[in-house]
Amino acid sequence: MSQATTSTGARMPAFRRPRLPLSPWSLVAVITALVLALPVLVIFGHVFIPAGEVWEHLRQTVLADYVTNSLVLLVGVGIGVLLIGVPVAWLISMCEFPGRSVFQWALMLPLAMPAYIIAYTYTGMLDFSGPVQGLIRELTGLGYGEYWFPEIRSLGGAMVMLLLVLYPYVYLLSRAAFLEQSVCVLEVSRTLGAGPWEGFRRVALPLARPAIIAGLTLALMEVLADYGTVAYFGVSTFTTGIFRTWYGLGDPAAAAQLAAVLLSFVFILILLERWSRAKARFHHTSRRYSTLPRYRLRGWKATGAFLACLLPILFGFLIPTAQLALWAVQTTDQWMNPRFYGLVFNTFWLATAAAIIAVGLALVLAYAQRMEGGRITRVAVRIAGMGYAVPGTVIAIGIMIPFAAFDNALDSFMRETFGVSTGLLLSGTVFALLFAYAVRFLAVSLQTVEAGLGKIQPSMDDAARSLGLHPLKTLWRVHMPIMRGTLLTALLLVFVDVLKELPATLILRPFDFNTLAVRAFELAGDERLRESSSAALAIVLVGLVPVILLSMTIGRSRPGQGAETAQATTDDPDRRPRSRPLAMPAGTAANPRADDPQER
Repeated sequence: MSQATTSTGARMPAFRRPRLPLSPWSLVAVITALVLALPVLVIFGHVFIPAGEVWEHLRQTVLADYVTNSLVLLVGVGIGVLLIGVPVAWLISMCEFPGRSVFQWALMLPLAMPAYIIAYTYTGMLDFSGPVQGLIRELTGLGYGEYWFPEIRSLGGAMVMLLLVLYPYVYLLSRAAFLEQSVCVLEVSRTLGAGPWEGFRRVALPLARPAIIAGLTLALMEVLADYGTVAYFGVSTFTTGIFRTWYGLGDPAAAAQLAAVLLSFVFILILLERWSRAKARFHHTSRRYSTLPRYRLRGWKATGAFLACLLPILFGFLIPTAQLALWAVQTTDQWMNPRFYGLVFNTFWLATAAAIIAVGLALVLAYAQRMEGGRITRVAVRIAGMGYAVPGTVIAIGIMIPFAAFDNALDSFMRETFGVSTGLLLSGTVFALLFAYAVRFLAVSLQTVEAGLGKIQPSMDDAARSLGLHPLKTLWRVHMPIMRGTLLTALLLVFVDVLKELPATLILRPFDFNTLAVRAFELAGDERLRESSSAALAIVLVGLVPVILLSMTIGRSRPGQGAETAQATTDDPDRRPRSRPLAMPAGTAANPRADDPQER
C-alpha cells in the first residue's frame, strides 16, 4: 500500500487492518475447549457452594469409607498390574520360549473384557450356587459353612477383577519401551558383562520407567472411573457414592461435591505421573539398528515363562469368555428375539454417532493446532482432550446440572409467558448422552488424528496453498484422503469405548432407552447372570477389534524394523528379489552413499 505525504513532505503511516487477537482456527479451538470443559468447570464450581445437610451427613458417615476403599483399590490394583504387566512385557520382548509369538498379542485380549462383565462372570462361577463350589461340595460331601472359600463379592474380589483386565495398559507401554531399547542400550550392557537379570534391573527398567508409570496411571484412572464392578460387589467407593447421593438422596449439589473430590484424586494421579518423569528424556543417538538376539529359555525357565504369560490370559479372558459363550448357548431365547436386536441397534447407532462426532472434533482441533501452533491453541487442544482422565460419572453429573437448570428455566419462562411447557430439551435426551461421549472420548480420537497429521509433511500444505486451496479445502481434499486409515482407526477406537461405557449411560440415557452395557448391568443386578451373557458377550467380541489393531501397531513400532526386514530379505536367497537394471537419472552416482563421508 502506498503511503500518503503531508505538505511538509513527511510520510504518513500506512493504514493497516487491525489484527484479531485470535485467528479463526484458534478461535474455533478455544470455543470447542471451553464447551467440552463445561462439565469439569461445573463440578469444580460446586466446591465453593456452602455444604448442606446431605454433605455433612456424608462427611460424618460414609466419606471415610469412600476414601479408604478407593485408596485400597488403587494400591492393590497398582501393585497387581505392575507385577503382571512388567515381567510379561520383558519376557515377550527379550526372551525366546514356546508360545511367545502367540502370547505377544494374546496378552492384550483382556482389554476387550470390561471389568463389570468379568465381575458378573466370575460371580456366577464362584458363588455358593456356582459350578466351582458345587463341585467342591460334591467331591467332599461338605455342606454350607463347613468349608472355607474366598468371598468373591468383596473389596479383594473387586481388586482381582480390575487387575485382571487392566494389566494390559502396563504391558502395552512397557513392551513398547523395551522394544525401543532392545536395539541400542541393552546391546552395550551385554558387552559389559551384564546378565539378563542385571540388564533388566539396572538398564531396561530405569529407561522404561516413564512408560511404565504412564501405563500404571491409565490403569489407576480406570479404577477410579469404574462403577459396574464395585456397585455389583457392594464396595463403597466414590462412584457408588455419587450414584446413591444423586438417585437415593436427590441432592445434585452433594453429588457434585463428591465428584469434585473424586476428580481431585484423578488430578493427583496426573501430577504424580508428570512428577515421576520430571525432565528426563531418553533418545536414540544412532540411526542404525541391529537385531538383538533374545535370551533362549530352556527347561524350567521356559516352563515358568510360559505359565507367567498363560495365566493372565486364561483368567482374564479365556475362562470368562468361555463361560459367557456357554451361558449364551443355554439362553438363546434371550438374544434371538426382536427386543435384543433393538438393543443392538440402539447401541450401534449411538456408538457410531458418538464416534463420528468425536473424530470430527478431533480433526478440527488437530488441524487448528497444525495451522496455528501458538500457545493458546495448544493449551485449548490439551484442555479439550482432558476428558478421558475424568470418570464418566463425574462427566455425567457435570452435564446434568447445567442442562437441567437450562431446561427448568426455559420451561418456567415459556409457561409464564405463553402457557406452553417445553419439557426436557437437553437433559435426559440423546443429545446429552452424545455430548458426554464427546467429552469423555475425544482424547482417544485426538491422539490418533494428531499422530496421523504429524506424518504429513508441511510441504503438502505449501503445495496445496500454491494451487489456490484454502485451509479447509486442503483438509478435505488433501489431508483426509491421506489419513483415511488413521480416521477409520480413530472411529473404531471411540466406537468400542462408547460400546463399553456404563456409568455415563446409566445417568444420562433417555427414559426407556437401553444399550447392551445397561442391559447386562440390569440383568446382573437382578441376579439373572445367564440372561446377561448375550449382551456381555457381544460387547467383548466387538472389543476384540481394537485389540487386534493395537497388536499390529505395536508389532510395527520397533525401531529399525524396516532395516531388519530388508536385511532378512537379503540374507534369505528365496526372498531375495530378482536383480534387474535400475533406471537412474543422469548424473546420479552408482553408489549414492559414496559421497557421504559418514557412510564410507
